[in-house]
Amino acid sequence: MAGLTFIDYLNSVEKTKKKDIRALTKDQLRDFFVTQGDKAFRGNQVYEWLWHKGAHSFEAMTNVSMETRQLLDAHFVINHIKVDQMQRSSDGTIKNAVQLYDGLIVESVLIPTKTRTTACVSSQVGCSLDCRFCATSRLKRMRNLNPDEIYDQVVAIDNESRLYFDRKLSNIVFMGMGEPLMNYNNVLKAIEMITSEEGLGMSPKRIIVSTSGVPKLIKKMADDAVKFKLAVSLHSAIDEIRTSIMPFNATFPLKDLREALQYWYAKTKSRITYEYVVWEGINDTQNDANALVDFCKFAPSKVNLIEYNPIDDGEFQQASNAAIEMYVKTLERNGITVTVRRSRGKDIDAACGQLANKS
Repeated sequence: MAGLTFIDYLNSVEKTKKKDIRALTKDQLRDFFVTQGDKAFRGNQVYEWLWHKGAHSFEAMTNVSMETRQLLDAHFVINHIKVDQMQRSSDGTIKNAVQLYDGLIVESVLIPTKTRTTACVSSQVGCSLDCRFCATSRLKRMRNLNPDEIYDQVVAIDNESRLYFDRKLSNIVFMGMGEPLMNYNNVLKAIEMITSEEGLGMSPKRIIVSTSGVPKLIKKMADDAVKFKLAVSLHSAIDEIRTSIMPFNATFPLKDLREALQYWYAKTKSRITYEYVVWEGINDTQNDANALVDFCKFAPSKVNLIEYNPIDDGEFQQASNAAIEMYVKTLERNGITVTVRRSRGKDIDAACGQLANKS
């Protein structure tokens, strides 16, 4: 849409409906004001209110004349999210049930530590993939989130971080509901605004996009020279096992994923993070750990061994401490950085794999 004029944009949608103003670029906003006989710089003012100042309404734009605000209200809406319900965990984690403009709900999470706060944001209503261990995958994918809806989640969590922890948001992970790469353009547009000085001005190095592994889109990210970090939800480096727990692996097998990640590292020189849950009776043997080592060796990487969070049916069980220790020793013996991650927010279903709109 960046190449369209404002008139092109108007003609591309139903004229009987108000348009979401945040779907317009700054140039399109400037064009709009010129067509209304006003100065182009008015578009700059409104754009700043929409993104940098996070205005929820045209009435909030206090340095814009009443006539201009009325003009905007006649043509546009601001489809801002609403935090419909907030839950606080005993460990300080906050989960937001976020209502979108059309009434659909997604969840986002604020994860605090002593030194930082991290926003875990969603990119889809439901999920496009079919991971058997994840509660979100059991929800039908209703639609992709728009860039502003992703952006708004971050703003809401930043506000909560300042209110409850007296510090600004420090990190963002795209590990909430949905597969980010299946909403590629909107996710990248949201990150563009999050990192822009016209938006939140956050460093892209503080952002991690986590994917279950879509090879052609990992390559596209590399070609697009993105600056954020990449994490891959791996969970097994053996095709048969990975397909049994992540059925889409039959379409995107490990050899294709590995080739895409080799391409990613060759283009970006950015270390890859693998997210990996060890389950009892599924991937808890020495053979599984050795396969993971082999998969990690082709490019600099690190492994996060993540505690499993049950989703009620009992099909998957956390592996024993002995199995986790076996993984740690095997990876460290082969020079691979490994961290054991303990989940936060389990008592409010806010931990990894638990987001399912139970509220």
